[in-house]
Amino acid sequence: MKLIREEIESVKVITEAKKGGGKSLYIEGVFLQGNIKNRNGRMYPMETLQREVGRYMKEHVNTGRALGELGHPDGPTVNLDRVSHKITSLRESGTNFIGRAKILESTPMGKIASSLLSEGVKLGVSSRGIGSLKPTKEGFNVVGEDFMLATAADIVADPSAPDAFVEGIMEGKEWIWEGSILREKKAEEMKARIDAAAGQKVLEEQKLNLFNEFINSL
Repeated sequence: MKLIREEIESVKVITEAKKGGGKSLYIEGVFLQGNIKNRNGRMYPMETLQREVGRYMKEHVNTGRALGELGHPDGPTVNLDRVSHKITSLRESGTNFIGRAKILESTPMGKIASSLLSEGVKLGVSSRGIGSLKPTKEGFNVVGEDFMLATAADIVADPSAPDAFVEGIMEGKEWIWEGSILREKKAEEMKARIDAAAGQKVLEEQKLNLFNEFINSL
């Protein structure tokens, strides 16, 4: 059984008005794809996905327990302290499964996801599960019938996220700095490292490293 992740780059952002004022933020798009060789060289048979999505809907979505994280977690467990959103629906459409998730702006990671979206950063989703892989003569792997979803969607950022994050540090954006003295100290340290970066190539590498470091430090 291997940890298997599949990333889909673009999702729609939907804003809905709350009763009594305020707004809720959702992302919606293709979360899972079946019967097609993906760019990771894997193919999920539709029968396997249908069975597993059915279980995931019953045990997680319908009970309000379908959660996801911001970033690329290392294991199959959803860490509650890093949750950024709740998956509210998952429906079959052809060989795709269209998902919808609500950004949980009351959590630290949800607040960061919401702020990145507000800054115009495009976010994608990445399914995460465990299962076996069977090689084929055609050179790709078929995901086995033992496949189990940990989450239908973690939120992942496209290459523009580190830029928005670094701009947030340099401009003193509230969503990066607020929260704790430790967080402010970390942001100060990162600002100093950005100032010290010499040359565009070094700066671009620093941006990505700092963004990942910041997400992992929360």
